[in-house]
Amino acid sequence: MNKNFGTKYIGAHVSAAGGVDQAPMRAREIGANAFALFTKNQRQWVAKPLEAKTISAFKANCKMLGFSAEHILPHDSYLINLGAPEEEKLEKSRAAFIDEMERCHQLGLTLLNFHPGSHLNKISEAECLAKIAHSINLAHQAVPDVIAVIENTAGQGSNLGWRFEHLAAIIDQVEDKSRVGVCLDTCHTFAAGYDLSSHEACEVTFAEFDQVVGMHYLRAMHINDSKSTLGSKVDRHHALGKGAIGWDCFEYIAKDSRFDAIPLILETIEPELWPAEIKQLREWHRQA
Repeated sequence: MNKNFGTKYIGAHVSAAGGVDQAPMRAREIGANAFALFTKNQRQWVAKPLEAKTISAFKANCKMLGFSAEHILPHDSYLINLGAPEEEKLEKSRAAFIDEMERCHQLGLTLLNFHPGSHLNKISEAECLAKIAHSINLAHQAVPDVIAVIENTAGQGSNLGWRFEHLAAIIDQVEDKSRVGVCLDTCHTFAAGYDLSSHEACEVTFAEFDQVVGMHYLRAMHINDSKSTLGSKVDRHHALGKGAIGWDCFEYIAKDSRFDAIPLILETIEPELWPAEIKQLREWHRQA
């Protein structure tokens, strides 16, 4: 057996229906040793606070099943726009983001994944990126320990974060660099115009990411194939191997040790395939 077997942390974004404490069990059912979840309803601004019994049950279930904080990737609400041009929406987004970060802290989690924000064609890209960075700084001041993990986007509409330069510009303006990172979504990366459809393309794209942003900022990945074509800027996830990216990319990630220590999270569109997708990625990792 390869001495590296077991060091890949692979899972999926599982349901937290019935309480966040249920998520670790659902992750274990699919053979995962990492997972993502929402700590509240992702389509609502406000949620009731986490109850003490739920927090303790979540921590106990994670400990029992062997899930560690650095391999659990909470995702914030879809409503939040940390680069919003309107002051009212920006303040509301910042308050909601701080609440999301506080919920992570209560659960003993160290990562919070989020979509950076949109300028809505009302302010410049530079101003929007500065607002996003300032929003992260404010959240850091309000809540200790939790790392803000910026997810790259596909570039739909006025969303920023689809170019590696956007991610670098945000990180550059974050005061505590130890508490900011990136989650690369393979579908978003491909849709944004960075090719991942062969081992050679992956070499080029990840070299560019390392040059522009820095691989040391990579804290997580979303592992998704793409229904849309290269550079389409259309965010449509697909099951692994069924989309325009194809299997080569996922074999590359499974075999490359640079992706060993971070959570690799499936958000593919056929949850019934998650156990098989995880198994395939592990099999490639064993061959590395």
